[in-house]
Amino acid sequence: MATILLSAVGFSAGASIGGAVLGLSGAVIGRAVGATLGRVIDQRLLGGGAQAVETGKIDRFRITGASQGAAIAQIFGRMRVGGQVIWASRFNETVTTTGGGGKGAPSTPKTTQYTYTVSIAIALCEGEISHVGRIWADGVEIARDDLNLRVYTGSEIQMPDPKISAIEGADKAPAYRGIAYVVIEDLDLAKFGNRVPQFNFEVLRPAQTPEEFDISDAVQGVAMIPGTGEYALATTPVHYSDGLGVNRSANVNSPSGKSDFLTSTENVIEELPNLKSGSLVVSWFGDDLRCNSIAIQPKVEQSDADGEGMPWTVSGLDRSSAQVIPKIDGNPIYGGTPTDKSVIEAITHLKSKGKEVVFYPFILMDQLEGNTLTDPYSGNIGQAHLPWRGRITLSIAPTQAGSPDGSAFAQAEVDTFFGTAGIADFTATADGVSYTGPAEWSYRRFILHYAHLCAQAGGVDAFLIGSEMRGLTQIRSAGNVFPAVQALTQLAADVRIILGAGTKISYAADWTEYFGYQPNDGSNDRLFHL
Repeated sequence: MATILLSAVGFSAGASIGGAVLGLSGAVIGRAVGATLGRVIDQRLLGGGAQAVETGKIDRFRITGASQGAAIAQIFGRMRVGGQVIWASRFNETVTTTGGGGKGAPSTPKTTQYTYTVSIAIALCEGEISHVGRIWADGVEIARDDLNLRVYTGSEIQMPDPKISAIEGADKAPAYRGIAYVVIEDLDLAKFGNRVPQFNFEVLRPAQTPEEFDISDAVQGVAMIPGTGEYALATTPVHYSDGLGVNRSANVNSPSGKSDFLTSTENVIEELPNLKSGSLVVSWFGDDLRCNSIAIQPKVEQSDADGEGMPWTVSGLDRSSAQVIPKIDGNPIYGGTPTDKSVIEAITHLKSKGKEVVFYPFILMDQLEGNTLTDPYSGNIGQAHLPWRGRITLSIAPTQAGSPDGSAFAQAEVDTFFGTAGIADFTATADGVSYTGPAEWSYRRFILHYAHLCAQAGGVDAFLIGSEMRGLTQIRSAGNVFPAVQALTQLAADVRIILGAGTKISYAADWTEYFGYQPNDGSNDRLFHL
């Protein structure tokens, strides 16, 4: 570039200086001089020939905030803080040289690369904190696992950091007791432009006085909802392929680089030190409030692309044969049913962390506005938009004229809802559990499938055979018998055979079921049906 430019300038200058005396010779000489000067500049700029190139060398370091005499912050709850640098090592410079050529070898530019690391301690606030959550560098959230990070909660018995002790000497390293701080060891500065970035930390500090209630210490169990998302429970990162070189993540949506389930469980275990159990919610979908017409089945968000490395499969159903969840404005109203393999991964992971697992099969209803289903509560066309599962009832609800409630027909409708799937109709596979029983999407198939899946994962501590199905449990057949309650009792016995004596089995009743059933028939009866 400079060679071409200066050659042209030299040609012009030589011609004008030589004039009529030198003529063309002066122009040629001028061009040669200009080109020679241009080559020297090019070699300096572009590394041509044997010229050395240095990159990354800096002559002055700047460090994040370190104010003499600054007040120690005191926080409560969850706060984002910048902190103060309270200690730093010397910068470690690494020099790497490449190129230059050798004897008999062609000359190549010699390039010297400078990189730097540093170890720093940053005070956050007055201790004692619970934990440090998210971390930002120059305003951008980064993965904690990318840092060699140690957190000191600010207790009065914490000991000096080993890195500080190694550099300063064991007898000169402070423990900073009462101060919550972090140590970042050997921070690579290359990605931050060879400087220490401005760090921010999400800090959680619970209430400190006895009269203040700290909910984080009180919580011993959490519900892991919403219970949908095809790979929401997977510990393995999964992506969809949308064509050659075009991928989108199915379950990695944070800077941690880990699956959403791993990231969320790490966070909740840190935030709740006394957490003992997690309720793992997994949903199938119902499509009708009439118990003799409803199909309860797993569904997917879309049928075009499958998860790479973990194809979707539930109860022997694959993505191509599964129904797609209804959509509004092109978007599914729920996430899909978690694939069987992801459920096994979630159970295994929670148990590996020493947490008890409560497995919670869940029915979500997916009727949309404008459906043409008969409403059992009014007899009109069109059931409620996304109704509550507690409203599943007979073909005509007990409160309506002509209802089969109290008759043998009610028994038959309830039997249709529960179906005839048996324990032996399920088989463990590499990807989950397959099904070879009657062709039905029944409630028994739903519950027994997950009982077998939990057994394949090594068992769970508790298993729910249902929840909040008040419209079903209050149905009566002849002789004031409650057929749905009898069917749930039998289902509990079957689940016991699959999961063994060590698993607690229960039905999670709605609060309106606790105190019995009072039929609106003028009898003033209160029947404790459960």
